[in-house]
Amino acid sequence: MPYLSRLIEGYRRFREQDWARERERWSELSEGQSPQVMILSCADSRVDPAQIFDARPGEMFVVRNIAALAPPYETTRGFHGVSAALEFAVTQLQVGEILVMGHGLCGGCAAALTGQFDDTEPGEGHFIADWVRMLAPARDHVRAHHQDLDREAFLEMEREAVKVSLANLRSFPWIAERERDGRLMLHGAHFSIAEGRLYMLDEAEGDFRPV
Repeated sequence: MPYLSRLIEGYRRFREQDWARERERWSELSEGQSPQVMILSCADSRVDPAQIFDARPGEMFVVRNIAALAPPYETTRGFHGVSAALEFAVTQLQVGEILVMGHGLCGGCAAALTGQFDDTEPGEGHFIADWVRMLAPARDHVRAHHQDLDREAFLEMEREAVKVSLANLRSFPWIAERERDGRLMLHGAHFSIAEGRLYMLDEAEGDFRPV
């Protein structure tokens, strides 16, 4: 049976249960959206922000990609999907907070740390390698402190990636300006799949603390 059939079954349950229960909410959302927070999360199937934060429809503006990465600010013409989403959330929806949420067992961070897809051709990992190359300085830092790429090295890589994304977010002038004047707050987090636990980044200390 094609997996689409299971998706349709899920949709029917949604219509009968969730949509019916939130019908008034969906009616409000048909007029537009006004989320207060943007979540930048990994595309990994195990870390759905709406599920982790038990969010209602319309509460969060979510962008997901490999390793939950925010690219640095660039003005070259091109297809800047994540940057466009950031611009829309911040300048049009005027969200008040952005949360970058990395996670445990992240394949994108592992690829950056090990160089698994380096020197590959398109269709074999080329796009993945190019994308996670923005983690190169963090990778070098982690490798310098972990001669053996053990579990602690991968965990540190995942958390360093969150810090890289936060730094890149602050390279966008309209994000930096709003953070300075208090209209926007940036947060970092790491979700442990094995524990089902969220760790929030204390940027002053540079540590992740369990919620």
